Amino acid sequence: MKQNHSLKIRFSVFLSLLFSLLILCSCSVNVNQNGDSESALQKDMLNVHFLDVGQGDSIFVELPDEKTMLIDAGENYHGEGIKNYIGDCGYSKIDYLVATHPHADHIGSMAYIVRNMDIGSVYMPKAAANTKTYENLLESISDKGLRVTSAKAGITIAEESDYTINVVAPVTIDEDNLNNSSAVIKLTYKDNTFLFTGDAEKKELETITADISADVLKVGHHGSTTSTTEEFLNAVSPNYAVISVGEDNSYGHPHKETLDLLEEFNCMVYRTDIDKTVVFSSDGKTISVKSGEKSIKKAG
Repeated sequence: MKQNHSLKIRFSVFLSLLFSLLILCSCSVNVNQNGDSESALQKDMLNVHFLDVGQGDSIFVELPDEKTMLIDAGENYHGEGIKNYIGDCGYSKIDYLVATHPHADHIGSMAYIVRNMDIGSVYMPKAAANTKTYENLLESISDKGLRVTSAKAGITIAEESDYTINVVAPVTIDEDNLNNSSAVIKLTYKDNTFLFTGDAEKKELETITADISADVLKVGHHGSTTSTTEEFLNAVSPNYAVISVGEDNSYGHPHKETLDLLEEFNCMVYRTDIDKTVVFSSDGKTISVKSGEKSIKKAG
């Protein structure tokens, strides 16, 4: 038992050192333009795709300047489906890749995405996991000559004339609960705002000091009661809420208490287990929604 414990400690140290090297190393970014296929995105429009990846998270964002962002990538059997979905939108490059935290239902297919797509910048909180999934992701980033920028409160991912992407959490890393090390991202496009919370729970959400008001909220931790509180919803005041969740999942997500609370706040709620992939489109002033879009099927 002592030998196994020692091996686990050495493995954890190895992963932490590898992560640190990725942050410190110089970046060799492929600057090729997005694919030749014509994008479905209209000029000056923002499209946010909450992909139906079952019990997991993956959000693909088409930015107004035709750059792209991918937040999380579901379990490890969704890589090809996510890549094909993005390709069908007319893209072969992810300009901003964000892993909110190192749980498999969020980063499972991210190594596949890194290996099979053109990647710009990579953002991850400095929180390690003793898993093969996490190790594979770090190796794929290193093999491609990319570096990791630590996703923490105060980091600006993009700041353009009409949109900004800011990291508002984590303020600190919680090694005992990786959910509370989630990168929380706020995207602002003119008058419209989106808040992506990963699996951040109450403890982490209470540390956020930035303005988190948003029109669209990606509900934390698949609709668990651990994440969505009255105080948090008062701060966000969302018009729309999206829950990324698997049909008939064993966790009972989303929890009834969360759904009841969202109803009290008069949120229009979309669920990927019911509504499938949900796409929000914004011209910077108004938001439209399409649901029932293509689900990401398991490979094979």
